[in-house]
Amino acid sequence: MKYEVVYDNGSRLRVRSGQWAFTKEEGYGLASLLLNQNFIHEVLTSHRNGSILMYYDEGIDNKDKIFDILDKIGLDDLFEAEPTQIQISKEISEDFYKKIAKMILNRGIYKLFLPIPVRNALTVYHAMKYIWNGFDSLTSFNVDVALLDGAAVAGALLNKHYKPASSMMFLLSISDALEDYTLQKAKSTLKDSLALNIDTVWVVGEDGEEKQCSAVEISKGDKIKVHMGDVIPVDGKVIEGEGLVNEASMTGEPLAVHKMNGKTVHAGTVVEEGNLIVEVYSMNKETRLNKIIHLIENSEELKAESQSKAEKLADSIVPYSFIATALTYFITGSPTKALSVLMVDFSCAIKLTTPLSIISAMREASDNRMMVKGGKFLENYANADTIVFDKTGTLTNAAPKVVDVISMSKKYDCDEILRMAACIEEHFAHSIATAIVKEAEKQGLKHEEDHSEVEYIVAHGIVTEYEGKRAVIGSRHFLFDDEKVKVTKSQEKKINEKIKEHSVVYLAIDGKLEGIICIDDPIRKEAKYVIEELKSLGIENIIMLTGDSESGARAGANALGITDYRSQVLPEDKSRIVEELKAEGRIVIMVGDGINDSPALAAADVSVSMKHSSDIAREVADISLLSDDLYDLVTLRKLSTGMLDKINNNYHNIVAVNGSLLVLGVLGIIPPATSSMVHNLSTMLFGLLSTRSVLTDEEYIKDIEVKAI
Repeated sequence: MKYEVVYDNGSRLRVRSGQWAFTKEEGYGLASLLLNQNFIHEVLTSHRNGSILMYYDEGIDNKDKIFDILDKIGLDDLFEAEPTQIQISKEISEDFYKKIAKMILNRGIYKLFLPIPVRNALTVYHAMKYIWNGFDSLTSFNVDVALLDGAAVAGALLNKHYKPASSMMFLLSISDALEDYTLQKAKSTLKDSLALNIDTVWVVGEDGEEKQCSAVEISKGDKIKVHMGDVIPVDGKVIEGEGLVNEASMTGEPLAVHKMNGKTVHAGTVVEEGNLIVEVYSMNKETRLNKIIHLIENSEELKAESQSKAEKLADSIVPYSFIATALTYFITGSPTKALSVLMVDFSCAIKLTTPLSIISAMREASDNRMMVKGGKFLENYANADTIVFDKTGTLTNAAPKVVDVISMSKKYDCDEILRMAACIEEHFAHSIATAIVKEAEKQGLKHEEDHSEVEYIVAHGIVTEYEGKRAVIGSRHFLFDDEKVKVTKSQEKKINEKIKEHSVVYLAIDGKLEGIICIDDPIRKEAKYVIEELKSLGIENIIMLTGDSESGARAGANALGITDYRSQVLPEDKSRIVEELKAEGRIVIMVGDGINDSPALAAADVSVSMKHSSDIAREVADISLLSDDLYDLVTLRKLSTGMLDKINNNYHNIVAVNGSLLVLGVLGIIPPATSSMVHNLSTMLFGLLSTRSVLTDEEYIKDIEVKAI
């Protein structure tokens, strides 16, 4: 590829190949090719001038590597691809600015070069759209904003007020463009949050062996294994195994559906229990999930209550605008004064600013790497007075580490205990399982699939057959109470020494305790400060739930400054506790990350999953944090309450401005042209103000400083 460097500052490089060097879709392909390099983290292309802008990590030879890649790209290497989320967002912004510039330019040209009769004729032509929409509302017996706008435009034209009518339509079109722009940005973000982000899958070969491979490498007809707690990445048919699949993303039904041989499963659904082998029917854009994303993003159920109220309030005000117009005419006998009233209404601004405030807050949340699945969840988060934390993975670090492995018999040494545990645990996306697998890799302990089918018992552990013997790994309660594993006094002594300092995972073979693995999952350094901040922001009740022993739970709660905690909690206990809090009239936030948190997440008024959450926790959660920082909960609280404050301030300002215009119009102090202009300008101004960031620069700086502590 031929190109020239047009900008280079060490971490930002722009090259240009000239017009027609590649198409728009080929530009997306170039971006995906370059993004395969782990040191390049953002690529933007422009097919209009062949520009490629790259953001990359500074390094000794990273720039040379980029030039080497570009030098080797030929015509045969160009391929079409889909745009990234960043590219889509950039294009939405560019299209909006072009649209606004075109509207302003056309209006300026009309005023400068077209004679008045021609301008008036164009005004009448453009007015037909508003009049027709108003007539459609009238014939449908809907007294709404469209009817009011149509009547105001028609009234202005009947009184030959062409200039006010033109200005009103111009400002309405600007407002529509602004609303459409913000909606598109929010929908783009929502699509990204709903999209599947699965990197690897387990493919079952002809010999029945499971092999982990990249999700992009699978094709139609392949057989993949989906373990319990994982998201199904494709549409397909179950050919082996059975289980319960949560299809809430497809149907909205909370109860899991039983799936067995011959049943169809869809991408984006989650295996709650059991393991399935699925024959692939379709992937990526062909899946049912992607076909219904646009339905999900437009769902009325995702709207905030304040948005629904605003829309109803806006339409309910319209009849009073017509009544006020009629009364003004009958009292004054002046069509001009009546038109001044008709051309001013409260409903347009209310109906515009509320959804813009909510959508811009959702966009701001996404800019801070927080994905909100609907406006109502942000509103619930603002109104909540209680927050319930699952301890592990939320209040503690999301990456626990193995600190000790102890053999409990002479049959297996420590390396063998860790190797067996990693072999069994590798199939499950849980933070402790990940810690065990990583420690085995670190020690260079490679393992084969020496066990049979694994069964995950929620909040307890895993059961399988290892070398023909029953193997169980998990909690103390699971092994000693449920599985009746025997433990000697000497073993008990070793265990008691360790549980004072660490969390312990137990491994038993054939009914005998063979080893324990000690895990450290220290409290997050920012957790105590976050809890104090949440209290200061109006969240009165902070509750910690944990499966730890009473002593461990009490120590953790004291370290965090939490007075209300529950120890040795099972999944069904978590959801029951949330339901009890709601029954007391509390508005509850639930924060969790594991498979065993999903019932409580589903029960809460609004649920939040952490960055390293299990697939099912992310599926169930209403809000997903994409950065590994607990302080985002504070930022989200400030953002959500600021959104509601903005909506309330808009109400007051709209009433003040439009009320003043009505009084001035009735008194004849200002003509309809001025009323219309000020009303529409104020509506557009309120719309623009509604899209402003909720958090100030000072708050952002403070947040960044806190995160850096």
